[in-house]
Amino acid sequence: MYDIIVIGAGPAGLSAAIYARRSGKTVLVLEESTYGGQIVNTPDVENYPGIAHVSGFDFATNLYNQAKDFGAEFKFEKAIGVEDGEVKKVKTSNGEYESKAVIIATGAKNRKLGLDNEESMIGKGVSYCATCDGMFFRDKNVAVNGGGNTALEDAFFLSNYCKKVYVIHRRDEFRGDEKDVEKLRSKENVEFVLDSTVAEIITSDDHVSGVKVKNKKTEEERVLDVDGLFVAIGQVPDNEDFKDIVELENGYVKALEDCKTKTPGIFVAGDCRTKSVRQLATAAADGAIAGIAASQYV
Repeated sequence: MYDIIVIGAGPAGLSAAIYARRSGKTVLVLEESTYGGQIVNTPDVENYPGIAHVSGFDFATNLYNQAKDFGAEFKFEKAIGVEDGEVKKVKTSNGEYESKAVIIATGAKNRKLGLDNEESMIGKGVSYCATCDGMFFRDKNVAVNGGGNTALEDAFFLSNYCKKVYVIHRRDEFRGDEKDVEKLRSKENVEFVLDSTVAEIITSDDHVSGVKVKNKKTEEERVLDVDGLFVAIGQVPDNEDFKDIVELENGYVKALEDCKTKTPGIFVAGDCRTKSVRQLATAAADGAIAGIAASQYV
């Protein structure tokens, strides 16, 4: 029996664990894969208050070690459901754990394009993490699909190693920060392909050899000769396993800034929550709020 079980070891979950332990509660953190969440793939974090520059991996590792040092327990198992009651039961791929309160901090997963051979080409030219896989495409041509900050950051990172980087975006203006757009405009090996979507992934010898893009305004099609396609079109929440115990809105757990769900003793924190801003700072803030709220509930 634990006081609090935290589902997810991203910035929100780790922050929740830290605050819950500082409140003197016993804490178990359940994580499907590895700690850190999406931030581990960011090479340089420069918008976290008080820290001018830090790699996402170092930031996540510091959070993880801090939570461990405070006494949080970790088990790397996937939570597949929560049963409500005076005692909450969290079911995992390996068994079942009991607690007095639960904090859902599952974050979000990369959104896919939905093309026919997209799944089969993952690891064969299709990637969702430029910092993870970019080095495999040194001196090659690649394309980045997306218009937000992640896509812009990915394109800039890849431009330092790749021969040519195409940035494909379905609108004529980017949603990301203008300073990042201007940084890309200054790179000679970066080309913007605007008002366009990826219509087809072309393969050769069981590997990506190009992408066909279609202009939404002119309907003109064009083939880009690339060895890699990096998809950066946002994330989708991973909350389906908890739909019986919380209210979902477009897949996100419905909760206000107090991080309380419709079920007493069940809290939510981070990118998996309904909110207007999903940033590292807001994930950590959610974790602090949920950790304290869950401790008070217990």
